[in-house]
Amino acid sequence: MSASAPVAKRFSFVEARKLVSDLTRPNPKIYWVDFLATILTGHVCFHLVYLAHKIFPENFTAAIALQAVAFPLTVVLYMRAVMFTHELVHLPKEGFTGFRIAWNALCGIFFLLPSFMYYTHVDHHRRKHYGTEHDGEYLALSHSSPWWIVGFIAQNLIIPILGFLRFAVISPICWIVPGARTWVHRHASSMVVDPFYQRPPATPRVRRTIIFQEVLCFLWCVWFIARAQVLHDAWFDWFWVLAYVTSVTIATINALRTLGAHRWTGDGAEMGFEEQLLDSVNYPNHAWISELWGPVGTRYHALHHLFPSIPYHNLGRAHRRLMEGLPADSPYRETNRDSLLGAIGELLQRSRESQARAAREGANPAPPFRRPMSGEPAAG
Repeated sequence: MSASAPVAKRFSFVEARKLVSDLTRPNPKIYWVDFLATILTGHVCFHLVYLAHKIFPENFTAAIALQAVAFPLTVVLYMRAVMFTHELVHLPKEGFTGFRIAWNALCGIFFLLPSFMYYTHVDHHRRKHYGTEHDGEYLALSHSSPWWIVGFIAQNLIIPILGFLRFAVISPICWIVPGARTWVHRHASSMVVDPFYQRPPATPRVRRTIIFQEVLCFLWCVWFIARAQVLHDAWFDWFWVLAYVTSVTIATINALRTLGAHRWTGDGAEMGFEEQLLDSVNYPNHAWISELWGPVGTRYHALHHLFPSIPYHNLGRAHRRLMEGLPADSPYRETNRDSLLGAIGELLQRSRESQARAAREGANPAPPFRRPMSGEPAAG
């Protein structure tokens, strides 16, 4: 479907809400146990990879075997821990302050992804903003060249480096040169997919939180560089390589997950409620694998857009209720896909078709971040 295609209004939000209205309360115990077990085990696995050759100093085969087991576990566990940042945006402000602090202290700061970087996620859920220039988490990929999709994946090779520079270099510049803060806040303080997204101004309270988290990330960057000399009296540290490879692997898997989270059929114009629903995707099957690449409820992306207040630990139950209780012709059933790679393949096919249409018309497909200017009609 395209953003301009008519959609039969068969979906009843009221009917759907009745089926899941009792599932919106988050369980703090589940959050604490899940996150702490995940991040602490992840830290253990990471250090097993890092120290494998010291654990088995005279047995190279055993060290490699340990790394071969511990590294995939590190990636899976760390990605799950990182994805809790998505829950932080939707959790109630009251009652989860300690959890937010713990997540930043044990995960966000170490990955240079402090929680303030994801505050803009709320714009992705605003009905009037979804898919427009105000939504930093949307790209018109179905209307662009497949090479933009390839680039979307390839950029993850430099994202860890850019993240390091953001806090090791740019943050101190903002503290010394106050005038730089405005530009950095707009263009380099959000975890988004649209490179031209501009973050709205922050309130004084949010600004204080940003600066505090920046300081912690800066201190971690200083230690990250100094640890080679301090701990090993050396100019190179294998820890740096492992951290980079781990970050790139997680970022790449998350990019693939992101490509499959939507159909990306919007063209920059405002989309209707059902268009937004049908533009999002659920992966309810094969939990043994889909939960690895889409942890903490992110594999139920269409359901999450429908009911953002449902905590991740209730999404599976909510989905089953909707599938059982909604009519057989409900548009909600059209949000399900069986395979992430299959959904990405469909995206590539739509992109190739868009490129072919552009070639027939003697034009090039627009970049995925191209948005209509004020007064300019959206692309058809």
